[in-house]
Amino acid sequence: MQIRNNVIANQDEMIKALVELLSIPSVIDETDESKPFGKNVDLALKKALEICERFGFSTYYDPKGYYGYADYGKGEEIIGILAHVDVVSEGDQGNWKHFPYLGEVAGGKLYGRGAIDDKGPLIASIYAVKALIDANIDFTKRVRIIIGTDEENSWRGICKYVAKEELPSMGFTPDSSFPVVYAEKGLLQFRLKSDKKSDLRVRGGTAMNAVPETTFYLGDHLFRLEKQLKKLGFDHEIEDEELYVIGRSAHAAKPSAGINAIVRMACALKEIGIDSPTVNFLTEKVGFTHNGELIFGSCSDEPSGELTMSVNQIDLSHYGEVIGIDMRIPVTVDKKFIVDGITRVAEKYGLKYEEVDYLAPLYVERNSVLIKTLVEVYEEETGLSGEPISTGGATYARAMPNIVAFGPIFPGQEKVAHQTDEYIDINAFIKCAQIYAKAIEKLL
Repeated sequence: MQIRNNVIANQDEMIKALVELLSIPSVIDETDESKPFGKNVDLALKKALEICERFGFSTYYDPKGYYGYADYGKGEEIIGILAHVDVVSEGDQGNWKHFPYLGEVAGGKLYGRGAIDDKGPLIASIYAVKALIDANIDFTKRVRIIIGTDEENSWRGICKYVAKEELPSMGFTPDSSFPVVYAEKGLLQFRLKSDKKSDLRVRGGTAMNAVPETTFYLGDHLFRLEKQLKKLGFDHEIEDEELYVIGRSAHAAKPSAGINAIVRMACALKEIGIDSPTVNFLTEKVGFTHNGELIFGSCSDEPSGELTMSVNQIDLSHYGEVIGIDMRIPVTVDKKFIVDGITRVAEKYGLKYEEVDYLAPLYVERNSVLIKTLVEVYEEETGLSGEPISTGGATYARAMPNIVAFGPIFPGQEKVAHQTDEYIDINAFIKCAQIYAKAIEKLL
């Protein structure tokens, strides 16, 4: 009870700290040569470490800016909490009702890019440790909050940490869903490319792991295309002789939660008679499906469910054609089977397969000490069933052994990561900190 009350007592301070972090637009910028992921990601890393220092953590900032960490307690063993301060692009700010970098509070929610993924959960974890400090808990192990900087792209920050630093004996990453995630699908990101010069000018998608909310077209077929989009009922607009198809962003692990602007564009182009390797592939082998069934048939397993597939980037021009695809593969399905299948089908359309990134699946036994402890805490703190779950999300749990994803999204909550008007529910924010505090106490 005291630990829960300590979190509540710090509620206003927690919100203020999160607003500080949300005000930094920490989208990766690799054009800035001073830091590996740009000055704003670096500022967010330093701000998170500064917040930890306020409560007596000892901190370390990687001199090159790849990662940082904050320790509290003593002992040889480390309990790790892995979070990240980088965020996906906000997209078109005009689509936001609440400006993405103000940290605006409205209707019991705190809005901002990164509020739920992953700045809010990071702040909840920091204040969970503070609640234990205020309760005079004896830290017989070190609690280490490890802060990454490139989670939304290719994990270079956390990989640098793994190569150079001590690894925790166990821990969690607050970057998925409750009760606790025991299985994460394999993550495969790849491009399909054609060197054939395209008469089209189409571009869309900002991140490989986010369903694209807009795709633009520039060319001679603008008014025919607009007429077809109206006929199909697809949202669109014309601005300065460019036509934009409008969808709805979502995390690539849950493509059915979004509306894919690239696929809508391809379908409209096909309907007006456009012949292109990419357009043909998208309309015939993807369409409005989300599970790759037009390529693989049914592909699923018992621990983790169905394969998911999302086309998240497109660039068609006189230089050629390329699309970027994100695929989440069931934990027991062999990667080679998937790659061979997609390569074989793509070749029929004159497209070449090029791998961008791959993360092997995660699978932790349900009866492990870590899973059982986190389930017990969740059930005690919420009164809900703590049955472990699987996910298509790719979290830092894969980066090192004996780490699992634990929250912050509760069952039934709206999933708004990577979406316009991303937010964290303030009551859920407080409950997360209470759950994390209790979990850390039991793992010490």
